[in-house]
Amino acid sequence: MSMNTTVTQRLEALGIELPEAVAPLAAYVPAKASGSLVYTSGQLPMVAGGLPATGKVGDGHGLVPASDAKDYARRCAINAIAAAGALVGGVDKLTGVLRVTGFVAADPAFTAIPGVINGASELLGEVFGEAGAHARSAVGVAVLPLDSPVEVEVIFEFAG
Repeated sequence: MSMNTTVTQRLEALGIELPEAVAPLAAYVPAKASGSLVYTSGQLPMVAGGLPATGKVGDGHGLVPASDAKDYARRCAINAIAAAGALVGGVDKLTGVLRVTGFVAADPAFTAIPGVINGASELLGEVFGEAGAHARSAVGVAVLPLDSPVEVEVIFEFAG
């Protein structure tokens, strides 16, 4: 992101409208700050209060296609930006991304987990530019909350 471009401007240029931060599903908060860091809770690909799809990611009948799951990981990252921005007083206070952890509810035969989580990583790069480069883990799991196909958590830097 250039020094003259704000996160808000970059989101607008990408045609992304941030949702309200998604309400927690259990006993936790959507994001928590410590020092100059904001840690988001795991974000599901919620759109208008619901999941766009449920189930395992993989190739075959009844499975969520990897290309769809990649789009859902992108939505998770958008929701993470919304959660972090809501906590710190606006997305323009977010200055970069340090770490992404992505989870994919994967069919046992599906091993392209990193490609799915690229949806989140690529979105963060589009929004934050070089400051969006981050460390990452991409993990396949048996099941996620609400039978979501993906979940992503992000650690952002922010300027108070």
